[in-house]
Amino acid sequence: MPDNYKLPAFALTVLLLPAFGYLYLRFRSARTLLWFLGFLCAVLQMVFLYPIVGQSFLGGAQPWFLAAGQATLQIGSALFLASLSPLRFRVGRLEILYVIPYTIPLVVYSILFYGVFHGVTPSGPMFFVFPGLGLISLIVGLFWGIAKGSMPIWVAECTCIVLGCFGLLICFTSGAGWPLTLVECANHFMTALLLIFVFRRITPGLILSFLGFFAWSLWILTIFVAISEHPTLELNLVRIIVMGKVVAALGMILLALEDQLAINRLGREREGRARRELEAYANPMLVRRRVEDFDRQGNEICQLIVDKSRFAQAALLLEGSGQFHLAGAAGMDAAVVTALDSVAARIPVAGFLAPGSASPAFERSQTVDLNLEPWLNPGDDLKRLCFSRALAVPIVGRSANEGALLLAGMRNQEFPLCADELLPLEILAGRLQAVRSQTRMLEKLIDSEKFAGLGQLASNVTQQLNNPLTVILGYASLLEETSTLAPQERKAVEAILTEARRMRATLESLTRVSRRQNDQLDTICVSELLADMEQLHRSEFLARSIDFRMNIAPGLPSVRCNAQLLRQAVLHCLQFAIEAADSPSSVLATSKNDTKTVRLEATSEGNVVQILVGHSGPGFLYPERAFDPFVPTQAGGEMAGTGLGLCATILRDHNGRASAVNLEPTGAAIILELQAA
Repeated sequence: MPDNYKLPAFALTVLLLPAFGYLYLRFRSARTLLWFLGFLCAVLQMVFLYPIVGQSFLGGAQPWFLAAGQATLQIGSALFLASLSPLRFRVGRLEILYVIPYTIPLVVYSILFYGVFHGVTPSGPMFFVFPGLGLISLIVGLFWGIAKGSMPIWVAECTCIVLGCFGLLICFTSGAGWPLTLVECANHFMTALLLIFVFRRITPGLILSFLGFFAWSLWILTIFVAISEHPTLELNLVRIIVMGKVVAALGMILLALEDQLAINRLGREREGRARRELEAYANPMLVRRRVEDFDRQGNEICQLIVDKSRFAQAALLLEGSGQFHLAGAAGMDAAVVTALDSVAARIPVAGFLAPGSASPAFERSQTVDLNLEPWLNPGDDLKRLCFSRALAVPIVGRSANEGALLLAGMRNQEFPLCADELLPLEILAGRLQAVRSQTRMLEKLIDSEKFAGLGQLASNVTQQLNNPLTVILGYASLLEETSTLAPQERKAVEAILTEARRMRATLESLTRVSRRQNDQLDTICVSELLADMEQLHRSEFLARSIDFRMNIAPGLPSVRCNAQLLRQAVLHCLQFAIEAADSPSSVLATSKNDTKTVRLEATSEGNVVQILVGHSGPGFLYPERAFDPFVPTQAGGEMAGTGLGLCATILRDHNGRASAVNLEPTGAAIILELQAA
């Protein structure tokens, strides 16, 4: 072969080597690192073995140069194989790649044969060292093929057995040197096959890589006499083999770029899908009247998840009355839904999905891999239905988990799930928790207002009926003491007294019901409480086109009172201000000059904290009687009901006071004053 032919192939391979180094530095993948090391070994093998001007680069066919060249040749071919089949086995706590015990005997084989024995097959017992080393690599290769990888097991095992037996045969018939050539060619041939099974596509990079490694594996053909004794045929074969290295290098560079393009495309698709998911999860209008009404939307929420996410099955667990229940499910059989509902009731609320109780699906992800087996009973249907594990997105409340989204049946499993695809579902879980907590708080406030109104009404009724009842009891008692009454008349008077006393007992019970009970007092941060109120009414402000303005003075001191009652008082004032700003008379006044506004301000003066709730609506008709129930408060005759009266009562019970003022030129305000803690 002309000396000047291998030099261009060597130069091209050297020039392509930095490209593999850049690919590794750019992508930081184990596969590109192994490709870089594999072609680095190929360059070193060329340095040690290629004859240029009658000698090798390093000064001739020195035995140890030949040994180094053969060792790097075996290592390089094994690295290409390992890059496409990176399987490992465990020895105790240590994980070892199959390529390591597979390559070590081949390296020892090369050093012994070319370095120690100078390329001459020894005779006697020393000869059997080489078949023994080859047999070790063959056994490791068989176990490597059995391990589940990209290639079907029967293809890997059949190829390994056939090539291994052929290698042992030529070791005994043609000497100990040819098996090394066979192993190198077999590694390149298996690499070419793995390229097809791993990438599973037809692209220029795959075609060039396959052709390059297949040509690289043809060197074993020189063992046949028909080729070795035909100089022209052997020369053309060597040229094909040498250029195959360059073609393989170009093909692998294209493969790496194609993979990166596919990753970028997949990333854009995931980003678009995540954006569409977020939009879909933000659109549904969740019911906020009662917690029971909110929980009834579970099936709709789960169906939305199944339609928009990669998961074909979804279930929603929510806490209620101290235990979990299945609020909704989609994509599941009726048997799975029934069994999951029964298991949910057995899951304890305390500690469910607490930090560290389950392994996260991804690092720094809220989603965990939930195992339901600890709560399954023997013979449970979920075991038979093979639904004992699922991804769980916790619905985290302020004090404990209020439930979880269970996800299973992932679609498009050829693309692995990533943390970014779970982010929309985690945001949805956060929204569900926020709306549910807000609904629960609003429900408590509504119930408190109803009971407060009933208490105020009972107090007024009791007060109005006590005086007439006292008159009835007084005159009935006088009639009872009259001696001239007939028996029939006396019986009628006794009936009047009995029923009047029963009415008095009823009124006394109503008085006890309407009397406020002393609750535990806490230190309340006024700024946080007002921020919660603003969050609660934000949607209502937007719906009514009201300009809400909140101004809280810095360094505002805390107050000591019952948090629930103070929140209820501020809520009554805000609700009254909203209704006043949105009243017909307010609309006529503001349409000419200004917009509808509601102001919420908090300041401190000395040891007093003042909360002002103002509005741009009509002023109070009688500011001094603004807190009397069922008294007209505005010029139009609108009444405030019992809300403002209850507000004043709450302030009085906490050593504070409530007052109402009219603002100039229009508007009114309610001022709540409380003692600082």
